[in-house]
Amino acid sequence: MSPKLEDKLATFLMYMLAVLAVMFLLAITFILLNAGLRVINIHFLISSPKAFQSGGGVGPQIVNSFMILFLTLIFTVPIGIGAGIYLSEFAKKNAITGILRLSIETLSSLPSVIIGLFGLLVFVTTFGWGFSMISGAMTLTVLNLPVMTRITEEAFRDVKRDLREASLALGATRWQTITRVVMVSAIPRLITGIILASGRIFGEAAALIFTAGMTSPKLTPDNFFNIFRPAETLAVHIWKVNSEGLAPDARRIADGSSALLIIIIIAFNFLARALTQKLYKRLTGA
Repeated sequence: MSPKLEDKLATFLMYMLAVLAVMFLLAITFILLNAGLRVINIHFLISSPKAFQSGGGVGPQIVNSFMILFLTLIFTVPIGIGAGIYLSEFAKKNAITGILRLSIETLSSLPSVIIGLFGLLVFVTTFGWGFSMISGAMTLTVLNLPVMTRITEEAFRDVKRDLREASLALGATRWQTITRVVMVSAIPRLITGIILASGRIFGEAAALIFTAGMTSPKLTPDNFFNIFRPAETLAVHIWKVNSEGLAPDARRIADGSSALLIIIIIAFNFLARALTQKLYKRLTGA
């Protein structure tokens, strides 16, 4: 077989695999949206779930999901970006940094259920926070820190060396170069990483079952911002309804919740692309 024919066959195979992957993803999305879109309405979005009656909604679960997302990002973004800056700009190649990178790689590959058990042991039990919003947020911070650190490190390393040298040649300090030149160039990728991490946080269930809990009190002005209350999220609610739901319309609730979760995660991804393109054009003047 000639090299040219081998190249064409390999290219055709790669295209076919890509098409199959996209078709598989679209099929799953279509099936879930087709079953769940008919369920979603204003009542479903704002009402509370009902344990033994039909007609419940997911209002508190949506609020809890966004509040845990916000809390998680408060801790994840500054710590992850700081760690990424250290590894890309200051860390020397030695045994210590090698161990750090190995630890980050290992932590990023751990199943979320293991992180959830860690959160149960540390935040729920040892710290005495119980099943609460803050326990879930801190557990998701542990889950997402390796990803945010790697995204930041790679974004900073990909910035052209000429920009650093030009800034230093003009008299800027190393820290000014990092914060005002390198970080500005890396902002589009950092924003993309943050929003993609947001979609991952929003869809996480295994880690939150052991930390944020599987219940949610009725939201009132007194407990709305209480970070030490149980906070069942939308993803956890889907698992709970499918596994132990007693409401007559449990399947309907699960379908609607799944469709809503897919819509939100897709929105996060489109937002990431839109913000990245807008920031890139603004920073480069393209």
